[in-house]
Amino acid sequence: MTYQIAVENRQDRYRATVIGWPNCAATGRTKEEALARLRKNLDKRLSGVEIVSMDVEVPKSHPILEFAGVFKDDPLFDEVQEEIATYRSAIEAA
Repeated sequence: MTYQIAVENRQDRYRATVIGWPNCAATGRTKEEALARLRKNLDKRLSGVEIVSMDVEVPKSHPILEFAGVFKDDPLFDEVQEEIATYRSAIEAA
């Protein structure tokens, strides 16, 4: 399996981190040392672990979407929007 590794040069030390796994990292005086230590950490973490893929069904629509457009024919909608904008401007100016 191939992992993307972020290697950072932090003054006198290097830090290697598995991208997407912020808790899987190692440091060393050289880039090679940091990567070697990370490999050991990763091997230890993955020993006895099974990696599987899982399909997750995405909902057809978000529950909030049933309210979308509910005010499209409201004659006061633009007036309410203007009042909200005026109120926000007053708060920001305070």
